[in-house]
Amino acid sequence: MAGGSVSLHFCVVTTGFGGDAIIFRMGQNQVLQDGGRRRFLAACTAVGVGNTLLPGVLLGLATAAQAQSGGAAKSGESEVRELPKITVEMIDAAAGIAGISLTAEQKKMMLEGLSSQRDAVVAIRGLKLENSVAPAVVFDPVPGGMVLETERKPLKISAQADVSGLSASVAAGLAGESDALAFATVRELAELVKTRKVTSVALTKMYLTRLKKYDPKLHFVITLTEERALASAAAADAEIAAGKYRGPLHGIPWGAKDLLAVKGYRTTWGAGGFEQQSFDYDAEVVKRLDAAGAVLVAKLTMGALAQGDLWFGARTRNPWNSKQGSSGSSAGSASAAAAGCVGFAIGTETLGSISSPSTRCGATGLRPTFGFVPRTGAMALSWSMDKIGPICRAVEDCALVLSAIYGPDGHDLSVQNAAFNWDAGFDWKTLRVGYIESAFKAPELKKDANAEAKAGYAQRMYDLKYATAALDALKKMGVALVPVEMPKFPFGDIVPVLEAEAAAAFDDLTRSGRDKLLTGQMPFDWPNSFRVARFYSAVDYVQTMRARTLAMAEMAKVFAEVDVMVTPSNGAQLTATNLTGHPAVILPNGVRGMDAPPSLHPEDGALENVGGPGTPVSLTFLGKLYSDARLAAFARAYQQATGFHRLHPKLD
Repeated sequence: MAGGSVSLHFCVVTTGFGGDAIIFRMGQNQVLQDGGRRRFLAACTAVGVGNTLLPGVLLGLATAAQAQSGGAAKSGESEVRELPKITVEMIDAAAGIAGISLTAEQKKMMLEGLSSQRDAVVAIRGLKLENSVAPAVVFDPVPGGMVLETERKPLKISAQADVSGLSASVAAGLAGESDALAFATVRELAELVKTRKVTSVALTKMYLTRLKKYDPKLHFVITLTEERALASAAAADAEIAAGKYRGPLHGIPWGAKDLLAVKGYRTTWGAGGFEQQSFDYDAEVVKRLDAAGAVLVAKLTMGALAQGDLWFGARTRNPWNSKQGSSGSSAGSASAAAAGCVGFAIGTETLGSISSPSTRCGATGLRPTFGFVPRTGAMALSWSMDKIGPICRAVEDCALVLSAIYGPDGHDLSVQNAAFNWDAGFDWKTLRVGYIESAFKAPELKKDANAEAKAGYAQRMYDLKYATAALDALKKMGVALVPVEMPKFPFGDIVPVLEAEAAAAFDDLTRSGRDKLLTGQMPFDWPNSFRVARFYSAVDYVQTMRARTLAMAEMAKVFAEVDVMVTPSNGAQLTATNLTGHPAVILPNGVRGMDAPPSLHPEDGALENVGGPGTPVSLTFLGKLYSDARLAAFARAYQQATGFHRLHPKLD
C-alpha cells in the first residue's frame, strides 16, 4: 500500500496500494512549533475537521510538546512518568481536530478520565506487539444468509496441453537461445515436467539464469533462494521419476513477494531498516507450495511495507518499458512473471497491489475473495483487507496455484471454510454477465482544460477502444451483457480504516523514529500516512466499519443481478471491491500500438511515467464472494478467445 514545511489540508492522492482516496494530511510539528494553539485551532476550523476526541490525539500532542522541551518519549511506565500532564489547552487543541465544542466546565471534568485513558494507551504500547499479532476482531465479508460451498472436489484441469512445439524448443530454451520455454504457462510446463521432457532442475537453472540476467535492468529480485531451489528441484525430479507425481505445480519454479517468511532467508518487506530481518519459520503459503512440490527460486521485490514499486534497493521496472516502474506493491512478482523469469509468482493485495502491477506489466492476476488464503507468516498491513493471490501468465495457472494455497490453517481466523473447486470444463455460459456501463463511456473534457489535461484525455480515449473491443469480443463469444453500475456510495471515505490499521501494524516504526529509514518520504508515503492515521479516532474507526457494512450490502445488491462484472481495471470498482472482499481476475487485454499517445512524463523512473506505445492494457472480471473458481473459468474463456496472454515483452 504506501516526510521541511508541512501544511494542513485535504488532498486527493493516488495511494501506493492502488486507487484514489481522499486523505486528511496534517503536519502537526509545524503547526505546534510555528503558531501554537491559536494557529493550530484556526487551521482545524478552516478545514472543518470532523473527528471525535481521542486519547491518541492528546498523546500525540503531549509527545510533540515533550519533544519541544527536549524530552524523549519512551515506552512503558517511564513514558507515563515523562509525558507532560494533560492540560485544558491540550484538550482545546484536540477538540479542534475532533470538530467538537466543549465548555470550560466540561474540559475540567474530562481531565482525570483523559489522563487515565492515556495511561492505558501507554500501557498497551509497553506490550511491544509484533506485526504478526492480529486484532481480536475479525473482518467477515459474507452477508447474512449467504451459504458457502464447503465440499472440496477433485481438481479438474484442462485437457492435456499440446506441448509438441515447446518440446522441440526445450534444448534451445534451456541454452538461452529461445524464450519460448521461459514464457510457457504453468499448465504447459507441468505437462513437460510430468512427461519428463524437461527436468525441474533444468527449469530451475534456466529461471535462475534469467533472474540474474534481467535483474540489473528490472530490479525485481531481493534474494535468490538458489540453494533451496536446487535441492527442491532435485527432490521433485526424483519423486517424479519414481512415479510420485504431486500435481501440476510439482517441479515448477516460482517467486515469492518478500513479505512471505521463508526460513533460512531474509524477509525484508522491501523496507529500509528491515534489510536483514529474518524469521525462523515458513509462511503458510510457502508450506503449501512446498507440499505441492513447487520450487521457490527467489524472494521478489515489493514497495516498502507494501506501497508502490520503490523499495530499499531501487524501483522495480516494467519489462515492456524499463523506464517505467512496474507499479506495486507486488512489484517484483508481476515484473518477473511477465518477463518470463519465474513459472509463477505470489503477490498480495490490500488496495490494488495485484491489480495495478498486473495491469502495468501485462500479467494475469487473481485477487481472491477476502478470507480464502491464510496470511499466516505474511507481513500484515491491514488485517481487514490484506489478501494473498497468484500472479501468472494465464488464468488457469492462477487457478492451479490458488487450488494449492487456499483454505483454513487454524491460525488466520479470517479464513472461511469455503471450497475452491477448479473445473476447466465449467460451463461459463450459465453465468449472468454484467458490465459497468459508465466505465466504457468516453470521459468528459472540460472546455478550459490545460495542455496536460488534454493529453491525459487523449490517453484515456485511446485506451477506451481496447475496453470497448473487449465487449465486442464477449458478444462474439455469445455473452449477453447486462449494463450495471457501481452503487453510489462513498467507498473512498472508508479507506482511512486501512491507514489506521497499517499505522497500528507499524506503530513502533513511527514512535521510534525509524520511519525515516524508509526510502519514500513524500506526503503520500507511509511515514506521513502513519503519522496522520494516529489522529483518526477509535470512534470514527468503528463508525466507518459500520459504514463498511452498508457498503457490503450495496455490493450484494449488484451481485444479486449478475454473477460476473466486466470493467476496465481502474476506477471506483477497485476501491469498492477491495473493501467488500470480492474476487477479481485481471488479465492482459492487448498492447498499445505505436500510434498511442506518449507518456505525459517519460522521465526515467518517474511516478507519472505510465502508458505510451508498446505497453499493455488490461481488463478486470469481478465475481461474487467465494465464486472465484467460476469467475476464473469465465476469464479463462475470454483469454482463450483473445490470446492476449501470449504476447510478451522483448527484453533484449
